[in-house]
Amino acid sequence: MKIRLFCAIALSVILLASCSQGNDQAEKIKALEEKIAAMEGANTPVAADLAQTTTSADPSTLGEFQFSEMEYDFGTINEGQVIERVFNFTNNGQAPLVISNITASCGCTSPDWTKAPVQPGQTGFVKVVFNSTAKSGAQSPTVTIQANTNPTVTRLRMTGSVTPKLGGGAAPAGPVRK
Repeated sequence: MKIRLFCAIALSVILLASCSQGNDQAEKIKALEEKIAAMEGANTPVAADLAQTTTSADPSTLGEFQFSEMEYDFGTINEGQVIERVFNFTNNGQAPLVISNITASCGCTSPDWTKAPVQPGQTGFVKVVFNSTAKSGAQSPTVTIQANTNPTVTRLRMTGSVTPKLGGGAAPAGPVRK
């Protein structure tokens, strides 16, 4: 494909450069077309680092999450409260389940999880801690789990509402007269 692109660009440059030469143009076009045909006819191998292959994942190499719940509604809480929820799971796959990383949707949420591989049929956990300080209104913190599962990404979510503190000693907005 790169060869064709290069040839097309070269052909365009030659055509533009030789517009004033009339008769030579037809000969140059013919020569370029012959070169392109020769290149297309040649069996040029594709470099291994440029080739792309896709293969289906072998089920015997994958773990499989089976969570008892994937979303937790913590209801309505007051600003500043900390909510903890442990999401338990069973590995229903054929291989040890390995969680490679978990990321939180914001700094107000922190995850912890089973670090050791979870053998088929065994259980593990993902603990999510949500700190509602400086949060108000509807909240939906999420953690994204990356593991040797299919699909490779799984998301757990907490939902609820945070009631803001009233007054709370906050500094007044604007200048204060004395």
